[in-house]
Amino acid sequence: MLLLASSVPSLSWPEVLGRLALAAALGAVLGLERELREREAGLRTHLLVSLGSALFTIVSAYGFREFATAGAFSRIDPTRIAAQIVTGIGFLGAGAIIRQGLSIRGLTTAATLWVVAAIGLATGAGYYSAAVITTAVALLALGPLRTLGHRMIVRFRAETGLLLVQLPAGQSPSGVIDAVDPEAHIETIEIRQEGDRRTLELTVDVPRPEKASELVAKLADVDHVLEVRWAD
Repeated sequence: MLLLASSVPSLSWPEVLGRLALAAALGAVLGLERELREREAGLRTHLLVSLGSALFTIVSAYGFREFATAGAFSRIDPTRIAAQIVTGIGFLGAGAIIRQGLSIRGLTTAATLWVVAAIGLATGAGYYSAAVITTAVALLALGPLRTLGHRMIVRFRAETGLLLVQLPAGQSPSGVIDAVDPEAHIETIEIRQEGDRRTLELTVDVPRPEKASELVAKLADVDHVLEVRWAD
């Protein structure tokens, strides 16, 4: 059974141009943020991913209109090509992830590429509001939310450091150990004798960075303590 041409949706040139331009612009916005942070994938990469996703979506939904109206296909699935974007973008995202020793860089950039592909897909499908909202939320996550998260982590995350205390030779370290704040957790204790001095090394977890300064000031007032230092 042949399908009527009027029953198959199509896009005009202005509509195609508008969707592709919007996809490129939204991708460029997120790419510019990555470019400013000197990440591996920047403005051009994000723009092209968003633009390509939008084009794939348009082709998938509207590119086979002539075949459908001619009855060449009994069933047209407009999401078939677009669905492969979700799988294909994983390969590009993996290329942005770099491992340096025990640390891994590029995870946020890879996630941004994945989001940009979704933005392009939504724009190509004509879901403009979702594309714009997602772009705004992604910018919020990459900018202000990143700063806020860092401040919260620094404020509440325990900090581990090395506490170096100098005592006279033969002086018992018990007074220093007893003076350590109960909020600070001592992980290791090491004592070295160096000439006329005894060095006490304590690996300590403190609940807040400013607690380290308070601990140093407190131990400096302990009897027989000659020097106190904190090393991150």
